[in-house]
Amino acid sequence: MSLTLYDTLHREKRVFTPRDPERVTLYVCGPTVYDYAHIGNARPPVVFDVLVRLLRRQYGAEAVVYARNVTDVDDKINAKAAKEGVPIGEVTARYEAAYLADMAALNVSPPDIAPHVTDHIAAIVAQIAAIVDQGCAYAAEGHVLFDVSSYPSYGALSGRNLDDMIAGARVEVAPYKKNPHDFVLWKPSKEGEPSWPSPWGDGRPGWHIECSAMIEETLGLPIDIHGGGIDLVFPHHENEIAQGVCAHGHAHGEAAHDQYARYWMHNGFLTVDAEKMSKSVGNVLLLHDLVQSMPGEVVRWALLSAHYRQPLDWNQGHLDQCRSNLDRFYQTLREYKDRSSWSQNVEDAKFENLFAPVDDYRDDFFAALSDDLNTPAAYARLFNMNLRLRTAMRLRPSQADESYNLLLECADILGVLQAEPEAWFEGGADDALKAEVEALLAERVTARADKNWPEADRIRDRLTALNVVVMDGPTGATWRLKE
Repeated sequence: MSLTLYDTLHREKRVFTPRDPERVTLYVCGPTVYDYAHIGNARPPVVFDVLVRLLRRQYGAEAVVYARNVTDVDDKINAKAAKEGVPIGEVTARYEAAYLADMAALNVSPPDIAPHVTDHIAAIVAQIAAIVDQGCAYAAEGHVLFDVSSYPSYGALSGRNLDDMIAGARVEVAPYKKNPHDFVLWKPSKEGEPSWPSPWGDGRPGWHIECSAMIEETLGLPIDIHGGGIDLVFPHHENEIAQGVCAHGHAHGEAAHDQYARYWMHNGFLTVDAEKMSKSVGNVLLLHDLVQSMPGEVVRWALLSAHYRQPLDWNQGHLDQCRSNLDRFYQTLREYKDRSSWSQNVEDAKFENLFAPVDDYRDDFFAALSDDLNTPAAYARLFNMNLRLRTAMRLRPSQADESYNLLLECADILGVLQAEPEAWFEGGADDALKAEVEALLAERVTARADKNWPEADRIRDRLTALNVVVMDGPTGATWRLKE
């Protein structure tokens, strides 16, 4: 089936057609490693991890080349290192390791390529030189700046008009700039900052040129898909296009932007309790903290619960619902593994529609995902598969295995249901706690059977004190630890 993706540049859904089906290329802007990532930073890697899984299924695992960069030279990194009195490399290594651990907790697969800016300085310098040679950049007072007036299509991605941007500029303009929106490709380093030699003097690259050069060197141009957060559309991605196109003399060519990336995808903003995350408000939620207090799958499920292009509000009620949803699936998987709870074949016509061929369920699921990564619709299909499996265990055990395999196959594309059911519910409980909880649950069954409600209440209070949630079901009570 065809995969359609919403292209930010063309402002419409387009059928995805790779330049070369045997080498599908995808680049997503990655972290600047100076601190722990916040929850908003986690949305792009999770969203595009689903896309990569889908592409690999469609074109083959070896045919997809996914790059996610690491920015390891930056003003914020310099400031952090100076504040701590440590080498810059110590800061970047620490926070890159933390970022990768957090991504692993969210079941985000590692990219095929993780280019670091400091490993690609030569390519960056070469690309800047090519832009200068094309007459699209100029050197001034140790800086090299891109001349936005040299690229007539500047603003096409963001929908901004250059003349309006210049006329409406209210920023202090450096005296060496030709116009306010010219941006830095190379700049002098201050004392104590990282510095590399260049034809324009020792210094370091500007932010935007880093991605353009690394994309060209690691993936080649044009790439198939460029992804990132909606906040990067302007100026970062707008500037990337200008640099990547002009370095090869395409500034005035028709549809010049297609020489850089064929499809542009952007995920929507994330808010916290309906407010924008801000240090001044004090509502910045660090991913590193969240995955210590709840399973990473809950975070991942929540991040995929809204369509990727739509805003997503992060709040406790929503997280509780996401945890409850996953509990339902894991309870089904636990009952599947305990075959003693299964029933015998029972003919019941009212459930016949649930036992449509598994291929129909599979096709329905992938049709949803192939419609611009419609994860909410894919979730709905997953619930249908869960119902099919539960019903099969009760009424038609001969179809339970195929229902189980189907559920896990589709869940894997979303990166969920990756844990063992018992481990999911027991969390970090040690053997002593497990034994105590199981004994209390057995006592609870007896107390309730004897209608000894004071004793049942005492047991309930003890379980609550142990931070245990009890879930009553048709096959008995199960439990899990609270976050």
